[in-house]
Amino acid sequence: MKPLSVVVAQSDPKSGEWLAKSLYNHFRVVNVARTVDELRRAIPWHRADVAIIDLELVGFEDVRQIRLEFPATTVVCTHRLADEKMWTEALAAGAADCCYNSDVRAIVLAASQTQTMSHAHVA
Repeated sequence: MKPLSVVVAQSDPKSGEWLAKSLYNHFRVVNVARTVDELRRAIPWHRADVAIIDLELVGFEDVRQIRLEFPATTVVCTHRLADEKMWTEALAAGAADCCYNSDVRAIVLAASQTQTMSHAHVA
């Protein structure tokens, strides 16, 4: 089962819009948040299944807080220079994955697999 609602929060508005447009092919609803505060309002407002968050916009502590505030929402972190250390820290903060913000396939896969697994555990 694919997530129905996604919120995209990227530090660069152009890349955020590009990513959102790319994700429309994979998810029913895609919304864009431009700040951390907008993201925190958008998750419950849009009942987001997934938050795709740029680590240039938020830090790992913000990721931890978002996971605590919205435990039912999967967090996929992105960064233009994602590396193994960043991936490890993102997972430790509660993210499902950390991908290059241009790797739409990896982002979709991380979001979809996590949602599928969480639905399977509920059953």
